[in-house]
Amino acid sequence: MTGDDFRTAVQYVTIVVGPDPVRRAIVTELARLKGSDSTKEIVASLERDGAVVVEGLLDADTLARFNAEVDPLLEAARPEREFLNPAVAWFFGEKTRHVTAVAAKSRVFASEVLCHPTLLAVSDAVLLESCASYQLNIAHVLDRGPGAEPQMLHRDELVWVHMPRPHPELQVASVIALTDFREANGATRVAPGSHRWPLERQPEPGEMVSAEMPAGSAVLYLGSTIHGGGANTTSGEWRRGMHLSYVLGWLRTEENHYLATPLEIVRELPRRSQELLGYAAHDALASAGGYLGTVDLQSPVDLLAANRL
Repeated sequence: MTGDDFRTAVQYVTIVVGPDPVRRAIVTELARLKGSDSTKEIVASLERDGAVVVEGLLDADTLARFNAEVDPLLEAARPEREFLNPAVAWFFGEKTRHVTAVAAKSRVFASEVLCHPTLLAVSDAVLLESCASYQLNIAHVLDRGPGAEPQMLHRDELVWVHMPRPHPELQVASVIALTDFREANGATRVAPGSHRWPLERQPEPGEMVSAEMPAGSAVLYLGSTIHGGGANTTSGEWRRGMHLSYVLGWLRTEENHYLATPLEIVRELPRRSQELLGYAAHDALASAGGYLGTVDLQSPVDLLAANRL
C-alpha cells in the first residue's frame, strides 16, 4: 500500500466534546508491505498502527517445506486436547487444532522461520531498547476449523499483567499465514491504533480490520495491540496459521522451551536458534546491569558449542 492508498483507507469521524469537535482517525485497512521492503518501513507502520501485513514473508519453497512437516502433525492433532485450565480451553475454542513445541518438530521452523531476517530485524528495532537480547516467546501452529467462533479480543502482553504501567513494548508478535487468510475462514482481526489506547478502551464497531493475506504472508503486531482470531464461517475449510512471538530476554516465556525442545535437538540447531530458544545468557553488562540464565557462571550457548552441556 502506498502512502496515498493508506490515506484513502482512513475515515475521519467527528466526535463532539464540549464546544469543540475532536477528529479521530479510524484506520479501515492495514498497511501492506512486501518482505523485500526495508525494516524502517515495516517498523514505521508497526509503530504507527500497532500492526502491519508483510506479504511474501516466507518464499514459496520455505512455505512448502514447512507445510510438508506440519501436515502429519495436524493430522494427528485433535481440538479436544488438554489445556492448562478451562479458561485456556475456552480461549482457543473447540474447533482449533494445535501443534505446540514447533522447534522440536520442524527443522524448517527451527533453523529458518525462527531466525527469519525480517522478523529479527523488526524485533531488533522494537525490543532491544529495553533488553540486552530477546528470545522466542511462543511458536504454535493453530488450525481453525469450520464453525470456529471469533476469539476473544485481547492484548498478548497481558500474560505479563503484573508489569507496572506505563512500560515499554514487551513483545513483537506475528501470525504467519500457512494457507490463504480470508475473513470468511477466520483471518486474524486487529484493532489498528489500539496499542496507544488506555487499557480499558475496547474497539467500537468499525474499528476492527481482518488481516486477509495470501499464504506465506504475515501480520506483525505489537504485544499491546488488540486482536483475535476471526470466525471460520466456511463449510469445510481449515485456516492454518502460525503464532510466533519474541519477548524481552528478561521476561519468562509462555512456552517452556527448555522442556518443550529436547536438548539433543537443540544441540543440532544453528547457534542463533539456540540463543532464541533461551540458551544465551541475558548479559546486561553494557547497560550497567547483571546477568540472567547462566550455567556455572557461563552462557549455556557457549557450553553447547564446547560440548560441555
